[in-house]
Amino acid sequence: MKKSRILVVDDEPDLVELVRHHLQREHYEVVVAHDGEAGLAEARRRLPDLVVLDLMLPGIDGLEVCRRLKGDSRTAHIPIVMLTAKGEESDAVIGLAQGADDYIRKPFGVKELIARIGTRLRSSEPRAPSETQKVTRFGELVVDSVKHEVAIAGESIKLTVTEFKLLRHLVQNRGRAYTRNELLNAVLGQDAYVIDRNVDVHVATLRKKLGDYGKHILTIRGLGYKFRETPEAAD
Repeated sequence: MKKSRILVVDDEPDLVELVRHHLQREHYEVVVAHDGEAGLAEARRRLPDLVVLDLMLPGIDGLEVCRRLKGDSRTAHIPIVMLTAKGEESDAVIGLAQGADDYIRKPFGVKELIARIGTRLRSSEPRAPSETQKVTRFGELVVDSVKHEVAIAGESIKLTVTEFKLLRHLVQNRGRAYTRNELLNAVLGQDAYVIDRNVDVHVATLRKKLGDYGKHILTIRGLGYKFRETPEAAD
């Protein structure tokens, strides 16, 4: 069975070695880089299955590394878990808006990091077509679960894995309201270590990427979100 390859980008040698040791014990292949330039080069050369990315890096910082990886068609699909120090949470939220999939604050427990990595890897695995409707349509919005693509009026919309799964779940169950926790469980599984606010960031990014169709993702005050039941119901 092929080992999942994890790229760890951090400038703290002791932390990198600690993470490398525990990931290898979990049978992951581990590649490391200690600055942003090296991280970008390794990601493009090795095409890892997931990137653990520190925000504060020498040279190119983690936000810029994230932006470049998500803007490159070769690496855009790779899940990114960002590492943040105390006081950097606002930057981590910006990272989520740029396409990162999760973040974890330092100091963190290695078990928690491994659990999040496992969750993100499972989330990024393609699901068998029999598990979901193959193609879901909502007006000119098309969500294709086989090709893992979203298009509006024939124009492709670039989404992260998490954004795609969140949109697919809402569209396939349109009209039904979900709490943030229910959406997390549906998209990532019940073992996900993710805070509610991450859902809000992903929804905000989805609305922006979907343009006029973003207005069909409705906020249910005090609860969560739902997708409008029919296109004709728009205000």
